Amino acid sequence: MSKNLVIVESPAKAKTIEGYLGSDFTVKSSFGHVRDLPKDGIAVDVTNGFKPAYEVSPDKRALVSELKKIASQKGMEVWLATDDDREGEAISWHLKEALGLRDNTKRIVFREITKTAILNAIKQPRTIDVDLVNAQQARRVLDRLVGYELSPVLWRKIKGGSIKGLSAGRVQSVALRLVVEREREVDKHNAKSSFKVTAQFLVDGSKVLNAELPKNFVTEPEARTFLEACIGAGYRIKNLEVKPAKKSPAPPFTTSTLQQEAARKLSYSVDRTMKLAQGLYEAGKISYMRTDSTSLSQEAVDKATAEITTEFGANYVQNRQYKTKNESAQEAHEAIRPTNFNDRNAGADRDQKRLYELIWKRAIASQMADAQLERTTVTVGIDFRNPGLKTGAMDSPSSDETESPFTDAASVASFAPGLNPAQRMPSELIAQGEVIKFDGFLRVYLESKDDEDDEDAKGMLPPLSIGQGLNLGQMKATEKFTRPQPRYAEASLVKKLEEMGIGRPSTYAPTISTIINRGYVEKQDRLGQERAFKEYTLKQDKITETSGKETFGSEKAKLFPTDTGMVVSDFLVEYFPNIVDYKFTASVEKEFDEIADGKMNWQAMLEGFYDPFHRNVTEIQGSDKVSFKTGERVLGADPKTGKPISARLGKYGAFVQIGEAADEEKPRYANLRKDQLIETISLEQALDLFKLPREVGFFEDKPMVIGVGKFGPYVKHDEKFISLTPQDDPYTIDEARTTELIQQKRVEAVTEALGEFEGQLVTTGKGRFGPYVKFADKYVSLPRTEQLASLTLERAIELIEAKRQAEASKYIKEFPENPSIKVVNGQYGPYLAVGKRNVKIPKDVDAASLTLEDCLKLAGDDPTATAKAPARKATGAKAATAKTATAKAPTRKTAITTTKKAPAAKPASRMATAAKKPAMAKKK
Repeated sequence: MSKNLVIVESPAKAKTIEGYLGSDFTVKSSFGHVRDLPKDGIAVDVTNGFKPAYEVSPDKRALVSELKKIASQKGMEVWLATDDDREGEAISWHLKEALGLRDNTKRIVFREITKTAILNAIKQPRTIDVDLVNAQQARRVLDRLVGYELSPVLWRKIKGGSIKGLSAGRVQSVALRLVVEREREVDKHNAKSSFKVTAQFLVDGSKVLNAELPKNFVTEPEARTFLEACIGAGYRIKNLEVKPAKKSPAPPFTTSTLQQEAARKLSYSVDRTMKLAQGLYEAGKISYMRTDSTSLSQEAVDKATAEITTEFGANYVQNRQYKTKNESAQEAHEAIRPTNFNDRNAGADRDQKRLYELIWKRAIASQMADAQLERTTVTVGIDFRNPGLKTGAMDSPSSDETESPFTDAASVASFAPGLNPAQRMPSELIAQGEVIKFDGFLRVYLESKDDEDDEDAKGMLPPLSIGQGLNLGQMKATEKFTRPQPRYAEASLVKKLEEMGIGRPSTYAPTISTIINRGYVEKQDRLGQERAFKEYTLKQDKITETSGKETFGSEKAKLFPTDTGMVVSDFLVEYFPNIVDYKFTASVEKEFDEIADGKMNWQAMLEGFYDPFHRNVTEIQGSDKVSFKTGERVLGADPKTGKPISARLGKYGAFVQIGEAADEEKPRYANLRKDQLIETISLEQALDLFKLPREVGFFEDKPMVIGVGKFGPYVKHDEKFISLTPQDDPYTIDEARTTELIQQKRVEAVTEALGEFEGQLVTTGKGRFGPYVKFADKYVSLPRTEQLASLTLERAIELIEAKRQAEASKYIKEFPENPSIKVVNGQYGPYLAVGKRNVKIPKDVDAASLTLEDCLKLAGDDPTATAKAPARKATGAKAATAKTATAKAPTRKTAITTTKKAPAAKPASRMATAAKKPAMAKKK
């Protein structure tokens, strides 16, 4: 019999660790937190040191009972082995409290799930680090206070108090503000044009040398004048400068850099990356994936060195230890790396394999030699043939595209009338090339960058010598436009938050998911717009002018704020500036770090934050001066009626309105399109929205009317509504396409009889979710590879029987005496369906052998109460729900505590105490 119980938080981790420990150890999973704040109410006693009212989660009661039973066995030693961070420390502490364990219960930590790491951890146990627990506790309590006090203010003050789906959070609100401010920067950007001059020279008849002016021309006349000056000019190599250079590898991954690089190279979302990394960690393939450290252990460096030497040679080895630039990097963790550098291919599926390969390459490259390069800069001199032209060398290359290269004071008015006479013609072009002398780490990996510009790529140069003459193939002056800062993608938002010291590795993914799920931000691809540009080409001493079109502003997987998000962000900035202040939010993170280091009391920190915050909430909530915020904006007057046209936020989203509520005639309304915002929509665009509903023609002597409703654009015909597809624009769809949609809908709605089966009719049809077979009031979807046109009765019967078999195997066990409880065979294993609740079944429990009493215990219900079930009239889901609610009620009542009211004045002793706390004083 085992004498040791090891508790981890993940079943996958438990399975891996169990294989490394002997028969004396039993490994169980807590499936994450077993205790937390209840969902209802603040559940924090702010008048008693911010004491949290934790409770065992309803779906963990049976698990806690099981673990408590095992832990209480005579001679049993308990080892708490949750993750090595604040959250993991808190899980261990909650387990200790829920199971009634000793304060000196053994706590073991490891950064990778390997046999060596696990056995070393067993040899070096410690106790629970209370400072780390308090840091997590402070974050959890503070975020609960902010969310539960601030969200109701939004419910009352946004959209006229019409909805309760809004929320605010300490980190999520700052992330939202970043997205909103970037959107406004993009909108306000005024693109300026300039002309970039490039030239192609022919070398030795077949090779090409590409060169360009270091700076762009600000105006079109300047660019044209330069090309005219180059007619008949001569060109020669004026200077060759060869310099050695090197490239060094990027450090191993931290959580945020992994998220960024996985987005760039693999197109993974932040949340997807973390789930894949979690799977690799629990399988023992990589070190812990939540870290802001870039260092590697000496053992890891030695393993990487051995692999590099074997695979590439000793000359490719260059050991390094990196230091993070983030001053607030928490705990002495390692970077993300493979646990075994010999393992080149790991992962349960393709996505995991791709992420593992990325982690392996980055970690290996960090210990490889620098790449040795040779960079050559070529200066091409221009010998102008016009004797009256004054010339001058340009400044060194600059990224400033708005500064004219005509900088020296000399007149060229005789050659180019109309130009500024205090200018001099540039007389040099620059070509640059790069040669790799030793590839080093580039043999394995090169870091990507956000919004990479291919024009920066440097290629190889043909053989050249000083004084060598060049033949001009062609020279172009192409109009270029400045670009705004790019909108945030998930990964670039994480990068920005990390740079500002806001949030921690474990918070980035849930923060972004929250602002998207709340409808504050949308992740979208958007098509760009077309604009014209001019280009002048000098070839064979002739200048030709052409015009072209380019697409700009296209976006892929970028974050766009919604109208709701913008209104909420503006409200918080105006009335709760501290909550969304970047420096203040970062300072709160530093105070969490000080709590973790034992330098600050967590309750004192909360008091310093909460008192002014609560007063602010109370003032705003009760103030009549704070009106409802809808983002309303008056666009102008309707040219037909003269009535005002406005845009604002409503219960069902943003809309425009013609007229006012006080008018005799009812105002007209139209919803904004998905790509429109209240603060940027123009009067003309608003008027276009009122073109709907519009009649596009007749079909079968009845009008076809296009409109937009709650569920999107539609066509109305013969009192029936048919949704338009995402590809159909309600403002441009024509009669032919509308007719096609109506006829298509009719075909889909028609059911066809295939024959009889078991004395009942078998029919087919096409519905909202695709083609189907209908039998005995049940629908069976057709596989994607099959079509209705080729479906036979025999195949339909096969599908019906397959559906029956799937339904039969869905329920492992049912109980006639209590139909509300079922043992279900789910996608991720068996579970209990108790009314509307789902309850996990521990992996070591045989689902098929469960009795009704066992199920009730797992569900946290009293089996003795169920014995009297026949006397109760309520059955099914209602009975289970009522019973669960009754069991929960007392716990909830004690968990929800009274919110502290802001006092008129603090007692002298309390004020004196506050004066001794400089950290709190700076907040106030």
